[in-house]
Amino acid sequence: MLKLFLSLLLLISLQSGAQSVFGYWYGYANAKTNTSTNNYLVELVLNPEKGYVSGVLNYYFRNSYRSMKVNGNYDAKTRTLSLYNIPMTYHGSTSKLEIDCMMNMRAILRASQSGSNLIGSFTSLPQYKYTCTELNFNLTMNADVSKKDSVLAAIRNFKETNQLWQPSFTDTLPAVVVVPHNVVNYVMNNEMPMRKNEVVQELEVESDSIEVDFYDNGEIDGDSIAVFFNKQLVAYHLKLSSRSVHFHFALDKTLETNELIMFAENLGGIPPNTALMVLDDGKKQYQIRLSSSLEKNASIKIKRKPQK
Repeated sequence: MLKLFLSLLLLISLQSGAQSVFGYWYGYANAKTNTSTNNYLVELVLNPEKGYVSGVLNYYFRNSYRSMKVNGNYDAKTRTLSLYNIPMTYHGSTSKLEIDCMMNMRAILRASQSGSNLIGSFTSLPQYKYTCTELNFNLTMNADVSKKDSVLAAIRNFKETNQLWQPSFTDTLPAVVVVPHNVVNYVMNNEMPMRKNEVVQELEVESDSIEVDFYDNGEIDGDSIAVFFNKQLVAYHLKLSSRSVHFHFALDKTLETNELIMFAENLGGIPPNTALMVLDDGKKQYQIRLSSSLEKNASIKIKRKPQK
C-alpha cells in the first residue's frame, strides 16, 4: 500500500512539473511573410506564481539584440500562457530605421516524456493590426539549465538591453580566408541541383570583384555550409561562427548574372541553417540574412552595374 501511495505521489509530482511553464525556453519566431529570412532567435525565462507569470524575454533579430521584462498569466487548466505589451522589432525594419510593434504573446504548453514546448504566436495590439505581422513560434524548454536558482537569478539580475551588432575589424581580422577554386565533391555536386534555389536578393554592384564574409546568424550552433559560385562548388565543410569565412570572387563578365549559393551541409543545433553574409563591392556593403535547409538553397543574384 505504501509503495502504491509513493508511486501515485511521484506520478502527480511529475505531471504537475510537466504542466509548468517555469524555466528556460529557446527557439525561433517567424513572421508570416513570403520569405523565410524574417526570423527571430528567442530566449524566454519564466517564473509562474499562482497564475501570475514574470520573466525575461531576450531576442536577436538582424543586427539588434533586445532584452526586456515580461509579465502575464498562466492558466494551468488550459495550459495557456499569456504575456502582454511586448515591444517586438517590426520585421520590415532596416539597420537605419528600427520600428517597434507592441504585441501580446499567447502560447499553449505541450508536454510529453520527450520534452515540453510552448507553441503560439505574438499578435499585434488593435492599433497596429494593419502594420505588424503575426509572429509564430515553437519554443523548447531546456531542462538541463532550468534550475530554480538559475531562473530566479536571471530575472533578479535583469538589465534592459537594446544593442546593435555590426561586424567589426576585430571580428574579421582572424577570418578564415578561402581562395575560391573549383573543387570536387560528387555528393554535393549531385545534391545541389535537387534542392530548390530560393533567391534571397538581387544586387547590382559597381566592381568586377566582390568580397564576401559569412558569419553564423544568431547562436553558434554548429552550422556547416558549402559555397557554390556560378554552379561550381568552390568550398565545403565551412563551420560558421562569430568569426567570418572570407572569400574574394571575380565576377564572370561573360555572364549577365553571377550567382552565389549557400548550401546547407547540416541544420546545426537550431534548424534551419542560417548565416549573415556581408558582401562588399568596394563602394557599398550589403548585409544579407541567408537561410538554407536540406530542401532549399539560399541564392544571391549579382549583376555588374552598367558603366557610364
